[in-house]
Amino acid sequence: MFIKLSRYCRQTFAVVVFLPLILFADQSIAEESSSAGQAKTLLIVGDSLSAGYGLQQHEGWVSLLQNLWADEVHRIDVINAAISGETSDGGLARLPRLLKQHSPTHVFIELGGNDGLQGHPVNKLKNNLDEMVKLAQQSGATVILQDMEIPPNYGQRYTKMFANTFDEVAKQNDIPLVPFFLESIALNKDLMQKDGIHPNKEAQTMIAEYMDTKLSPLIKNSPH
Repeated sequence: MFIKLSRYCRQTFAVVVFLPLILFADQSIAEESSSAGQAKTLLIVGDSLSAGYGLQQHEGWVSLLQNLWADEVHRIDVINAAISGETSDGGLARLPRLLKQHSPTHVFIELGGNDGLQGHPVNKLKNNLDEMVKLAQQSGATVILQDMEIPPNYGQRYTKMFANTFDEVAKQNDIPLVPFFLESIALNKDLMQKDGIHPNKEAQTMIAEYMDTKLSPLIKNSPH
């Protein structure tokens, strides 16, 4: 009787001790698998530079960037909500609906170029960008801002104020600022369309690779 009881106790003890360990291990593996397989969603709110003006949709840098990320373990899905001709007013007006529709983990704001080309008040641009950042953050998304540059059509003072706007918004909201992606492209006529404003098909691969080096670490290393 004593021997049988001892065996029973040993077996029961083994089940009691090891079953939680097995369950914990299964739970950890499941959580790790779920985390690895869960895609992050990048919402791009931009203008013609991100919409691929003058190009087929699959030729633009956003589509090429999505292709670069397609085979990665930590997936990043891209929602391209860029519209040619978009200003910060339009982006701000559309953002609440986009956030509700797509629930992005990350929002990339590439706006302001058309504001600058049209001579819109810099303070209005700054307020619009700031409000967009706050709306996205309130939705739980991590925000990344694109720096922008314009030709000095409206004088040196306006151009300087415009250039400072993006850095100020980024610093005030403690968000990353991506350097202007046309900086090394805009002065090369072979990489620009005839209008001198929009990059051509040949430039898109360069932009996609550049944006990969800037956006990928920011998204993959974020807590989302």
